[in-house]
Amino acid sequence: MRLDKYLKISRLIKRRSVAKDACDSGKISVNDKVAKPGTEVKAGDTITMTFGEKSMTVEVLDLKEHVAKENSKDLYKIIG
Repeated sequence: MRLDKYLKISRLIKRRSVAKDACDSGKISVNDKVAKPGTEVKAGDTITMTFGEKSMTVEVLDLKEHVAKENSKDLYKIIG
């Protein structure tokens, strides 16, 4: 699954266009490498998002095409 789509479906970022912009500006990395919006994400990958002074790292647990809002937190685990 594309990184920008995963960020939107998991609701880590609200809109896919915002996720794309964050990737294009180098604020998102997958497995410690700066990622583009089309980077393929798979279960077990770690995604680090940096916005200003704050940084958040999550581990990808599952990939699904459609997820209800209340189940979106089942797709990742916050590790830092």
